[in-house]
Amino acid sequence: MEMMERTCSQFLAELASKAPTPGGGGTAALVGAAGVALGNMVGNLTTGKKKYAAVEEKIQALNAKAETLRKELEALVQEDAEAFAPLAAAYGLPKDTPEQAADKERVMETALTRAALVPIKIMQKCLEGITLAYSYAVDGSTMAISDAGCAAVLCKAALQAASLNVFVNTKLMTNREFATALEHTAEQLLDAGTSYADEAFHYVNEKLRSK
Repeated sequence: MEMMERTCSQFLAELASKAPTPGGGGTAALVGAAGVALGNMVGNLTTGKKKYAAVEEKIQALNAKAETLRKELEALVQEDAEAFAPLAAAYGLPKDTPEQAADKERVMETALTRAALVPIKIMQKCLEGITLAYSYAVDGSTMAISDAGCAAVLCKAALQAASLNVFVNTKLMTNREFATALEHTAEQLLDAGTSYADEAFHYVNEKLRSK
């Protein structure tokens, strides 16, 4: 059964168990998808309202992007699980002889690379989700502005979680030049995403708390 076909209870039970998947990366993708879905809800509560006729076209465009983005993050829940399986198997390879050690190192490097690239994708999608959430906060229904803020916060958490899954894999890579390049990409996404999500949160917080 694929990850997104599980019930919430099944997913959480497997997450809490000793099973290798789902793990942090897949959970980050799922949380990101939830954030995007929540933003999309704000959009759907906005469209068709006379009060927001001036932004109708913009909100519909945001909704289309959000629907696509949510599905991409859902797919990354499964992709992360599939990326981790070869890595888990590689850890168990023997290294008693020089030949075995060399083969294990080769297999590990390939598996680590794949396992690091998936959370990079998750981070990229979460940054897009934060951008959408902020737009929903600015132009969406004021009755649902708190949900737009929640969407930004969820996508930020998913972004940060995914970054840790990049660094845990790049740390073990022997190709340090490639590992450093991946880390640099993750750091850029992390800096941009957290900053923009915090800006969105403060925007919503001020709107809600202003008298």
